[in-house]
Amino acid sequence: MKLYLKGKRCLSGRCAMELRNFPPGPRRRRRKPTDYALHLIEKQMVRNIFGVGERQFRRYFVRAKRTPGVTGEELVRLLERRLDNVVFRAGLADSRRQARQLVAHRHFWLNGRVVDRPSFLVRAGDVVEVKPERRNRKYYQILKEEGIDELPSDFWLGLDVERLRIDVKRMPTADEMEENFNQLLVVEYYSNRV
Repeated sequence: MKLYLKGKRCLSGRCAMELRNFPPGPRRRRRKPTDYALHLIEKQMVRNIFGVGERQFRRYFVRAKRTPGVTGEELVRLLERRLDNVVFRAGLADSRRQARQLVAHRHFWLNGRVVDRPSFLVRAGDVVEVKPERRNRKYYQILKEEGIDELPSDFWLGLDVERLRIDVKRMPTADEMEENFNQLLVVEYYSNRV
């Protein structure tokens, strides 16, 4: 399954899944995976999509479990609220990995203060913007010239392309969150362990 870890490269013919659409190792028949294996694979896939380590992911799950509501949706909502994911979703980075690097290199202000933690959770009403001294960099100039895809008006994030500013209007709803995985399998994986 494509995880889109390489940004635009996954949309082209150079994507690894297009070139080699089979698992690594010798070509032999594989057994049907067990339930545990399916749960583990799904959990690892979610971790890789968002670029989160195991301990941090487990903490997100514990926090989501304590929150009232559907645990799987709350887990994905926490992951979507990460600062690196917000930068990626707004279109200021080609991949979450690149967004993580931009945040760690102190390219962004959050409500007027520099934040260099990609795991910072944004709230409704927060404003994320590129620092004024970084706006003149070649990367952001190219972004403006090529044009960033406009976000839908009812999306949970608002983007001002000229000022390179992201407004967090509200928390994401279930239909606006990442849907390339089965949340239930992740919850079942951790339900026996946490």
